Amino acid sequence: MNLKRAKKLKLLRIYLLFLPVLLLFACQSQKKVVYFQTKEKADTVSVFRDTGYTAVIQPNDILNIFVASISAEASKFFNYSENPNDDNSMATGFLVDSKGNIQMPLVGVVKVGGLTSAEARDSITRKLEKYLINPSVKLSIRNYRVTVLGEVNHPGVFLVPNERITLPEALALAGDMTVFSNRENILLIREKNGIKEFVTINLTQRDLFNSPYYYLHCNDIIYVEPTRNKRFLSQNYYRVMPVVFGGLATLIAIFNLTQP
Repeated sequence: MNLKRAKKLKLLRIYLLFLPVLLLFACQSQKKVVYFQTKEKADTVSVFRDTGYTAVIQPNDILNIFVASISAEASKFFNYSENPNDDNSMATGFLVDSKGNIQMPLVGVVKVGGLTSAEARDSITRKLEKYLINPSVKLSIRNYRVTVLGEVNHPGVFLVPNERITLPEALALAGDMTVFSNRENILLIREKNGIKEFVTINLTQRDLFNSPYYYLHCNDIIYVEPTRNKRFLSQNYYRVMPVVFGGLATLIAIFNLTQP
């Protein structure tokens, strides 16, 4: 009999200890957690046309450029490194100035601002035809990256080697959002022509796939806001928890005293 009573008492203590946490998460509506919901339950299929996005070169971008041709000796004049994959060194990096130009050896000033990587590559190739036989150019934006902050499992800065990434992909790189994230209020910060644009995105709706913010631009910042539950925990934990646990301890003590 005493053994059964001890087991019941132990279960009661566990229940009382975890009751505040259970009540906290019970307040989280499923509609605020599920991604890409339809506006009406009758909608089973949604079709969205992929408009795509192609990155363009902006001032302060760093370009990886490697030149090759029939004559390896002649090509060396335009390269600071003999390794075409030396992307981690400034040896192959060209900084785009405020006017959208880069400075190449012998060629001089080359306008690349506002061009895609393919357009800039073709432009440089044409200029190199004066100096090289059958030149070829490898060009990419080295500093194409996005930043993910806030209520995600692994916040950080993520490089995008293929110059193309969507908002869900960036969140996936950050380990997805935590249970305390506000999926209805994702903040995206984007800079255009020196002006910062702040946009709020609702990730629980499928409208995101038609949004111009579905594809992220270079240097976009994503901030995932915490829910009220997280703010409550972070602001009141050390003040409320001692009171809660003290009250639970009192209840358990009373329970023990009232038992025969």
